[in-house]
Amino acid sequence: MNRRRALPVAVSLATAAALLLSGCGGDESDSGKAKIAGADDGGGKKSPSPSASKSTGPKIDRPDLTLPSDVHLVFEKSDVKDADQLEAVGDAQRFVQAIRHGITEQDADDPGYKFYSVYQSDAQTYAKEQIQWRIDEGWTITGEMRFKNFETTPADDKSTTVVSFCSDSSKIYSKEVKSKKVHRTTGTAGSYDAYQFLMRPSRTTKGLWRAERVEVQTEVKDCS
Repeated sequence: MNRRRALPVAVSLATAAALLLSGCGGDESDSGKAKIAGADDGGGKKSPSPSASKSTGPKIDRPDLTLPSDVHLVFEKSDVKDADQLEAVGDAQRFVQAIRHGITEQDADDPGYKFYSVYQSDAQTYAKEQIQWRIDEGWTITGEMRFKNFETTPADDKSTTVVSFCSDSSKIYSKEVKSKKVHRTTGTAGSYDAYQFLMRPSRTTKGLWRAERVEVQTEVKDCS
């Protein structure tokens, strides 16, 4: 799979979470360009992906994030018990899926990622860049990507929470939009990454959480 803009975050996961919660975690330009694993496909009939956790909170009018039938995102069940924190995990997963939706739709202004990110935040910029450079290169995605080890670290006042998790992109591949050619690669250490999303509850929509910042640590052995 082709990879670009893979900027490793040179901090431990615990430190990154603490920095994010304090609002002073590293250079914001890095979080805007950090790699979100996964690249490239489209085509085929559309069908619901093995998708993000179903919400158990208030009913929210959410955007459609249906992916093509050849793109599968698998989110392993979280052990988080707190209802509010579980909603944050679910919306972090939806933000992940929204980026892939934008890639497969070839739409850098896809409403999905905008719905699940704070307006003009680092996370929103990050999502748009992840979609745009693939459009510029003529790529979409195909295959399966897995996400696991979901944990939350809420701020003391519960005003924000950091959702951390691992990804396995060893079975997701770049696909050329025009020729439909798939660029298959074998899984390597570079296929396993660790993420932290700083999630903030919406002020206007009860039960909705939005991503504000993104930190990514690449080639994480503990995520394999």
